[in-house]
Amino acid sequence: MKIGLDIFFEKYPPEFKGKRIGLVTNMTGVNQRLVPTIDLFHGHPDLHLTALYGPEHGIRGSAKEGEKVQSFVDPHTNLPVYSLYGASKKPSKEMLDPVDVIFFDLQDIGARYYTFIYTMAYMMEACAEQGKQFVVLDRPNPISGTAVEGNLVEENVRSFVGLYPIPNRHGMTVGEMALLYKHEFGIDCDLTVIPMEGWNRQYYYDETGLFWIPPSPNTTGMDMATLYPGTCLVEGTNLSEGRGTTRPFEYIGAPYLDSYRLARAFNDKQLPGVLARPISFIPTYQKYKEVACEGVQLHVVDRRAIHSLKTGLALLETIADMYPYDFAFVQHEENQRYMFDLLAGTNELRNQIQNGQAHVFLEQCEAQSEAFKIQREPYLLYK
Repeated sequence: MKIGLDIFFEKYPPEFKGKRIGLVTNMTGVNQRLVPTIDLFHGHPDLHLTALYGPEHGIRGSAKEGEKVQSFVDPHTNLPVYSLYGASKKPSKEMLDPVDVIFFDLQDIGARYYTFIYTMAYMMEACAEQGKQFVVLDRPNPISGTAVEGNLVEENVRSFVGLYPIPNRHGMTVGEMALLYKHEFGIDCDLTVIPMEGWNRQYYYDETGLFWIPPSPNTTGMDMATLYPGTCLVEGTNLSEGRGTTRPFEYIGAPYLDSYRLARAFNDKQLPGVLARPISFIPTYQKYKEVACEGVQLHVVDRRAIHSLKTGLALLETIADMYPYDFAFVQHEENQRYMFDLLAGTNELRNQIQNGQAHVFLEQCEAQSEAFKIQREPYLLYK
């Protein structure tokens, strides 16, 4: 198979000769020989690269989650790097003045919480407003393009971890998502998608032959990415989601848990495709930094059988039932909003988990997921 970046350099550079080019990318922007996208554009005789744009975690991936990133001059190319995760997440007119066309080359991980797809949306909006062309160099959805899980984000809880009504696991590539944004969500920019060749919707990333480059510090591999549509919800609670360990979003724990009791209770639910193992860990940063935690590691037994969201909710509901006086959802200190609601895309799920009614939410999700499958169908580029 070939990614959009390689297809572009085989066929398209003459069409962009003389145009000033901006590039939204990071360390995942490489070709199949691991040559950086920045170097390929900067060194090409027919392409005039004039500006770089970095998403969350920065253009080199060194910033932690949620950490604001400053604009700077790239020492390797002497080009300006405009931060899309700093003072503003939407590029200003001044940030787009140096370019005629924006190329987008970032590796997404297939869950609606991941901010790269909203960086793309805001850049598309800005391109529409400023009359700039927008080109997506498509890359695989690492957890396949078949499974769709979850609810559609309700309007009153939309944010940069859920900006549009899409499900927790959307099953789309960034190129397909850009087409959805344009034709369903009204971002009417001058859009071109350079599709991949040879990618099958059934493929997980490790079946493509491509090198996995973590798009952010905690995106460690396929098990993490497979679990993430469910276990990312842990961020909105007083449980550690395993940040500061070698297995983020696979390790879930807290000082108040009994790892053996929790593993037994979770495994008794006999969820498809997953098993829990009792563990102890000490996070090096974030929640419970340098504090001993007990919990479980979720092991993916069969990634085509697992329902990631159901897995995450089952674990949260089990803990809420076993530790009703310890388990809690975390409110933001400044605005008292629940981060969990933004991740969940609804205000209702918190109460359903605490009342043992997560199955009601999952039943409601089925109709919404099916509706999304129908909505996305015209924009799917691969079989």
